[in-house]
Amino acid sequence: MNIAVYCSSRSNLEERYTVAAATLGEWIGRNGHTLVYGGSNAGTMHTLAQAAHDAGAYITGVVPKCFANRADKLIDTLIPTNDLAERKGRMIQLADIFVVLPGGIGTIDEWISTLTHLVVAGDTTTRIVVVNIDGVFDNMIAQIEATASSPFAKGGTPITGHCIVVSDKDEMIKQLNYNTL
Repeated sequence: MNIAVYCSSRSNLEERYTVAAATLGEWIGRNGHTLVYGGSNAGTMHTLAQAAHDAGAYITGVVPKCFANRADKLIDTLIPTNDLAERKGRMIQLADIFVVLPGGIGTIDEWISTLTHLVVAGDTTTRIVVVNIDGVFDNMIAQIEATASSPFAKGGTPITGHCIVVSDKDEMIKQLNYNTL
């Protein structure tokens, strides 16, 4: 199974964030899955890839040309893209399930683009596991729910319908085990 992971390229993050990335990478490799990620050699992106690599995972990095110099050497297949928008589209095409680890604006952009794609495509089976450590995404989750119930949306609950929100690495693994059978 191809597992796309959206996460931070920021280094020197607190241990709870890097441990979650390492735990996910190790799980991907141990279970014979393929990691699909943004391909950066920094931050939780590299931590994730290193753990996946060490556990035997196949690694696909989707890297915009403007970040080519940041491509991780652990990548088995490098997919260059013209820009970030193309990277998102390519990752969405490649993945069977998505994981959102704590990250910044780019991570949120990838998550929302994926959620929008699933809703517009009418995909009711593909899941996004949102790892909400320390409530880092609480406000975003509340905003998505508020928007979904507003007159600007068709209604429904995209968070509960498409996203599985977990608060730590153990819940993340439990949901991945359940959703990748």
